[in-house]
Amino acid sequence: MREFIVEADGGSRGNPGPAGYGSVVIDAVTGETLREAAEYIGFATNNVAEYRGLVAGLKAARELDPTATVRVRMDSKLVVEQMSGRWKIKHPDMKPLAAEAARILPPEQVGYEWIPREQNKHADRLANEAMDAGKRGEQWSPSRSTAELDARSATPEPSGPPGDAAAGAAKARAVLKAPVSHGPRKGRGELRDQPPRSGSPTTPVAPPSPGGGEAAKSENDERAAQNVRAAQHDVRAARNVATPAPTVGWGAAPDMGAPATFVLLRHGETPLTPQKRFSGSGGTDPSLSDVGREQAERAAAALAARGTIQAIVASPLTRTRQTAEAVAARLGLDVAIEDGLRETDFGAWEGLTFAEVRERHPDDLNAWLASPKAEPTGGGESFEATARRVAATRDRLVASYAGRTVLLVTHVTPIKTFVRLAIGAPSESLFRMELSAASLSAVAYYADGNASLRLFNDTSHLR
Repeated sequence: MREFIVEADGGSRGNPGPAGYGSVVIDAVTGETLREAAEYIGFATNNVAEYRGLVAGLKAARELDPTATVRVRMDSKLVVEQMSGRWKIKHPDMKPLAAEAARILPPEQVGYEWIPREQNKHADRLANEAMDAGKRGEQWSPSRSTAELDARSATPEPSGPPGDAAAGAAKARAVLKAPVSHGPRKGRGELRDQPPRSGSPTTPVAPPSPGGGEAAKSENDERAAQNVRAAQHDVRAARNVATPAPTVGWGAAPDMGAPATFVLLRHGETPLTPQKRFSGSGGTDPSLSDVGREQAERAAAALAARGTIQAIVASPLTRTRQTAEAVAARLGLDVAIEDGLRETDFGAWEGLTFAEVRERHPDDLNAWLASPKAEPTGGGESFEATARRVAATRDRLVASYAGRTVLLVTHVTPIKTFVRLAIGAPSESLFRMELSAASLSAVAYYADGNASLRLFNDTSHLR
């Protein structure tokens, strides 16, 4: 049975205002564009235009093959949730459009997935071409369309500071979205569930003001001052859970036998990753996206080729379990769940961007930026509490897996904390590390209590 991907979008310049839609049908196996549709629909709202794009895309898929399964991908949370049956449809203009969309193909053949706007560029460009044509008093013409070319040539730009993983992520995603992969990989975004502040494992960086200049400089100065204050507050606290100092020099170290080696795998991308939203252990527990599943498979293949993993332990969250299961299937191992490997709980900030947190909870955010002891709004987990939890988990796992090589599938903050504690660094060092989705790191733990960092942020398997 064939499988199609339908990407659809709609827009209104004024909401309501002059509106148009765009939709594209893609072969899920080859990534080939099979059909494009776009139309200027006159005066309408964004949501009506989005529904019109959905209807056009489903009709095009049916014309190509009425027996095919269809994955609809849209950046309209409203349409996806309503068509999935999770949200009620109350607006009178949308009810008949939703009903029409539901009748086009049997419900069991159609599934819906929300994607960030940057991953929906082809349909978005079609919708804008339709609105541009309407402004000229014309209808959209496929012969004049450059939407597919524009979408394919639009490479995501790194949006974080030099210390984050954006640059490497863009290269990895470019490979994953190539037509030779298992379906289209278009415009996948940045790779953190919770982006860094100046390299932080969890704090998104507020983008520069639209004009740059003094506003951006002021924001950078503020972050720099906050980092200095954080360093002053954090050094002593960090020593409470730091790895013991070596008892002998590196060159004279005796043979301690085989260490317990933890290979640390960060989970693949989720739909929240490109949106740069806080995503810890207290939120919606998102699943892997298409890109995330592909990343997990590539990590699994790389680990299978190495052939050193003897056990797999994962965080209880869905994204880590899915990543771990992809590896386990390759290696023929079971997955043990360890609650201590879960991500930090970001309280009321879960699902928000850094800018949204700054707007809604400025005092709490400033306190959190200044000290690892501060908790996010709503009783989330401080970085200090996360470090204590990770240190206790480390000790349990080292005792349980002495002399063995174990894959730990976890998240940004726990992995950076494992590394920080291994090298005896203060807590502000978390903000100076780059950690990509589906990256591999490794720490070895010896019988004398010392540790050795052997690998960090390896993404070669994603390129």
